Amino acid sequence: MAAVALHGGGEVLGVGMVSPIGLNGVSTAAAVRAGITRFRETEHLTREEEPLVMSLVADEYLPPLAEPLQDLELLSRHERMLKLAGLALRECLSDLPWSESLPLFLGLPEVLPGELVPAEPLPPFLDLLAVQSGRRWDKRSRLYAAGRAAGMVALQAALELLGSGKVPCVIVGGVDSYLDEALLALLRDENRLRAHGTYDGFIPGEGAAFLMLALAGTARKLKREPLAKLDVASIGKEPGHRYSREVYRGEGLAATFRDLFESAPSPAMPVRTVYAGLTGEGLHSKEWGVAYLRHQECFSEAFQLVHPADCLGDPGAALGPLMLGLAALGMRRGYRASTCLVWCSSDLESRGAALLSLPPPSRAAEARRQGTLLTGGR
Repeated sequence: MAAVALHGGGEVLGVGMVSPIGLNGVSTAAAVRAGITRFRETEHLTREEEPLVMSLVADEYLPPLAEPLQDLELLSRHERMLKLAGLALRECLSDLPWSESLPLFLGLPEVLPGELVPAEPLPPFLDLLAVQSGRRWDKRSRLYAAGRAAGMVALQAALELLGSGKVPCVIVGGVDSYLDEALLALLRDENRLRAHGTYDGFIPGEGAAFLMLALAGTARKLKREPLAKLDVASIGKEPGHRYSREVYRGEGLAATFRDLFESAPSPAMPVRTVYAGLTGEGLHSKEWGVAYLRHQECFSEAFQLVHPADCLGDPGAALGPLMLGLAALGMRRGYRASTCLVWCSSDLESRGAALLSLPPPSRAAEARRQGTLLTGGR
């Protein structure tokens, strides 16, 4: 599928996230910047019968389920995801300037081969999340059960709707948790979980992240500064993914990069910061190497590579929106250089990437900055 680029870019007006290293966007970004981790041994075991190390949000920090949901027979994983998403949405929508319902494009976990699926379908997750968050969603809202790249798939669909001019704003997000007995057993049997003395494996985590996106110029009308400008997004498919019988060549991410860079506005280059979907498994390192080598002319010679999973583990379907939020906050606060490339890859075929940049300050913001300089910060 071709990349989606908006004329003038889409503005990031708000960010909300919750992770094992922070209960909001600012604290999570600060923890990643400082290299803080919250890895803990759990009651689950590795194949070597050692305690499995995970990265989880402490139970005492999660809100209770909304009262109408408390009598439903929810899977523990779904219940946890609802709590995580509700908490992150509250931050993202805390300063929402629109009273009407807005479209929500939400990334969710993919179903892996061999993973058990509940026989009785639950009510749509969007309906449950509306109850948990106390928000109503526009009828154009959609779910994308595409795993680690799900948020990027949701982002592209959101940008298409935003570019149509039919809505003033869209919400894009992702939520996931690996705290599930059956899923952990499947991953353990596949020898994918990091154990002591091993390097090829990931630390299971969890989290939720959301972004509020609007068309260029919206922030000025609202008399606020956008956190960042989202220039273009692209999604692709890897034919030789982890569970495929085809040969793995890393073509999916490389093609996603190609579509992304071909559609990017020329001022967006070169890339100076990369938020990478590296989780500790060698597969993703190899495809990143292929994609980078084929497009290295698009990167600054001294670009910075950031992989948040080193701090918060693998948050699954929350990874894409979480890294987009981290990139926006980092550029706005001045410790990440524009332009930022964000990419991530699912266990199955989905691949996704996006470019964010720091928009020039408005006249009002520049006047405030000059005033601060003249008064010595007083």
